[in-house]
Amino acid sequence: MPDSKTSNPYLILFALWLMMFSASSQLIIMVPILPEIAASLDVNAFWQGMLLTAYALSLGVSALITGPASDRIGRRLILLYGTTLMAVTLVLHTVAESYILLFSMRLLAGVGGGMLTSGSVAYVGDYFPYEQRGWANGWVMSGTAFGQVAGIPIGKVLATGFGYRWPFLMFAVPMALSAVLIWRYVPQPDAELDEKRLTPSRLVEKYRDVLQGTDAVNAVLSYLLMFSGFGLFTSFLPSWLESTVGVSSYEIALLFAIGGTANILAAPVGGRISDEIGRKPIVVWASLAIGLLMAVAPLYISGFMIAAVLFFLAMALIGIRVSPLQSLITALVPDRQRGLLMGLAMSVGQAGFGFGSFVASATYGAYGYLSNATGGAIAMVAMAALVHWGLPEPSLTSPSDPPTDGHASGRPSSESASVAEA
Repeated sequence: MPDSKTSNPYLILFALWLMMFSASSQLIIMVPILPEIAASLDVNAFWQGMLLTAYALSLGVSALITGPASDRIGRRLILLYGTTLMAVTLVLHTVAESYILLFSMRLLAGVGGGMLTSGSVAYVGDYFPYEQRGWANGWVMSGTAFGQVAGIPIGKVLATGFGYRWPFLMFAVPMALSAVLIWRYVPQPDAELDEKRLTPSRLVEKYRDVLQGTDAVNAVLSYLLMFSGFGLFTSFLPSWLESTVGVSSYEIALLFAIGGTANILAAPVGGRISDEIGRKPIVVWASLAIGLLMAVAPLYISGFMIAAVLFFLAMALIGIRVSPLQSLITALVPDRQRGLLMGLAMSVGQAGFGFGSFVASATYGAYGYLSNATGGAIAMVAMAALVHWGLPEPSLTSPSDPPTDGHASGRPSSESASVAEA
């Protein structure tokens, strides 16, 4: 196993970045290739939406179990198992020639996704001190944005030209490389772990304990609102742009590249600024601005150019918001509960995404895309209010972190200084 005291933090961030690139890309690609899936498998909007819902619910159940498991066995093993499972599952997508097979593969991919989404944020919380988590989370989450710039457009072109199964094979390659990097170079952080055996009754007890705190409950609810709004707004955005606005499939691929570029530029900046001024103001104001953009999008988008401008702004705001929110939540509980809380937040968030996608699929045909966008905007405003009034702003020297006396969550102090200055 790699030694946490000698490991390179930049190599660790790259391994996590590559993992997030692959994991998020294989999820996001589902939205722009829904028209190809519909054409190939002859399924209506409801069953298209169920593919998104299936992944989200499977991820949620997985995160509920593997989040607390990582508090006992460590984040490294969870990340290693998750990347391996995801890589194999993405390869198996190439045999999904029917709706049932594709639905099954999305369920299995959700299991791996549940291991990775909570594990990556919890790992950053273990390894990096609180005053650097915004910066670290910003770079890790920029992998998602890079997927929009490079992975999603290429995946869309592959799906259009060769079929919906091939983008998943493309994302299996970097996921497998991430598994190798985690195995070779990513250590288990020096974090306090839960030594008690994780039985079903113990699992229930752990969740009951953490949910006794109002802060933890509000953190979970903030994820529910965030993902519900995202599912409502994005699930049928490409379909609406193609069928109503007249945007071509290749322009949609370019649209995701433009949004990804905005996210790449904004995520590290938002994380670094939050390390200086605090997390809450950025999360609140970015959420309000995203809600405004969602509300006006169906009213003002009349072609590709205005869609590109609004999408660029929305994705920049999402990039600014995500790492401060994650950093804020990791400071609400001690090390031995961090995986549990992040697993619960991700689980409820994905359930929210599934719910949002389900509502979008039920209302899109009957009421049009305006109903989807309005619901997403309401969720963003509600999230801003919840974070503002319901979550505390920890000091940048979090009480849940151990004192920095030569090591900061497994890193020598000289490394900490060099990373902070980077």
